[in-house]
Amino acid sequence: MRAAQYDAYGKPDVLHEATTPRPVPGRGQVLVRVHGTSVNVIELAVRRGALRIATGFRFPKGMGLDFAGEIESLGEEVTSVAVGDRVWGFLPGLPGSPSAAAAEYLVTKPGRLSIAPTSIDLVDAAALPMAAATALTALRDHAHLKAGDRLLIRGASGGVGSAAVQLGVAMGAQVTALAGAGNLAFVRGLGADAALDYHTHGPDQLGRFEVILDLTGSRMGAYRRLLARHGRMVTTAANAIPYILFSTIHGSKRVRAFSTTPKAQLLADVAGYVDRGELAPVIDAVRPLAELAAAHAALEAGGGRGKHVVRVIE
Repeated sequence: MRAAQYDAYGKPDVLHEATTPRPVPGRGQVLVRVHGTSVNVIELAVRRGALRIATGFRFPKGMGLDFAGEIESLGEEVTSVAVGDRVWGFLPGLPGSPSAAAAEYLVTKPGRLSIAPTSIDLVDAAALPMAAATALTALRDHAHLKAGDRLLIRGASGGVGSAAVQLGVAMGAQVTALAGAGNLAFVRGLGADAALDYHTHGPDQLGRFEVILDLTGSRMGAYRRLLARHGRMVTTAANAIPYILFSTIHGSKRVRAFSTTPKAQLLADVAGYVDRGELAPVIDAVRPLAELAAAHAALEAGGGRGKHVVRVIE
């Protein structure tokens, strides 16, 4: 099968298309024929070698976490899905084996995927699993967002941010989105009640919020002071961890960090938002598998809107 691989840590051009053995599902596993995948920020760090303590030094390595496709075959004792089912999900942990989601086939467990939305194309659907699951986990499960809450989203134009804006609106919140000047009309189009340029609207120019979703990790203390009484601040930014530890020891425990794990019910909940018309994939560009390096370079350059998707199926 075709799969994206790299033989050393480095810049995006270390990624290339290779031919690798097609995986075989074991007991309790399924084989997925991948239609599409997308690039997540964590994968840039993996490729650069910033997480080499976890990902190791054995090469070649595969790349990709998100996937959307069809069940190709079943391992023994799998009864929850059937061959031909349209499914989506994301792989747990960090991509480090010779094959990951940026490949024609992958093996995973049925508890880590769900039936994909029926209202969108599978390649487009690949933009959503990890980003939307992260946004939903943050808002629903950690921040306990309620209808009528004032919600501030920092980094609203990226993959997680664009999903969070839509989900916040669907959950009945009053959404204020911070983004660059060139993306303000874009985030308003996603449903934000207010879209503000983070260059000109600092924390001293904002009001109070019941929930703050931080996707940047900068100026955490200044934004935390915007929380209303009993407010909740959730971040996905790794560079915010030192501040969170400090605030836990020396102040309020209202700032929380988390990581998202693939679970069938969570992915099914995201699919429900899509099929109800409350959440749509936001795609910056779609490229073929052979151009995964270009997708990495584009995300690394910044300034995009939504996700960089890779079409795997030909």
